[in-house]
Amino acid sequence: MGNNDWKSRLNVVYSTNPDFQYQTEEQFEEETLPPQQQNLRVWLDRKQRAGKQVTLVKGFVGKEEDLRALASLLKSRCGVGGSAKEGEIIIQGDFRDRVVDILVKAGYKAKKAGS
Repeated sequence: MGNNDWKSRLNVVYSTNPDFQYQTEEQFEEETLPPQQQNLRVWLDRKQRAGKQVTLVKGFVGKEEDLRALASLLKSRCGVGGSAKEGEIIIQGDFRDRVVDILVKAGYKAKKAGS
């Protein structure tokens, strides 16, 4: 830790102990479960999207890089855009059936959910 790394030591102003070492909290990142242990749900969503439909994949447990890799696979196989953030994958358009087929062929446990 550098001396001017003030963002990492927020809420600690001063210590009189000359041997004090500020400990930052480590961000714990979940290990990615194998595909056969993942329990994914595929939703169709229209809320707050100006009437556009999107396919949501929820329930992924693992690292952000693995989530992005899975999103990239789904987007390329469906031929559309999308994103991956906060533990869910957003695919533009109504591709629930195709996404479920792709996930099952890749070894994931996936089901359609919602209406």
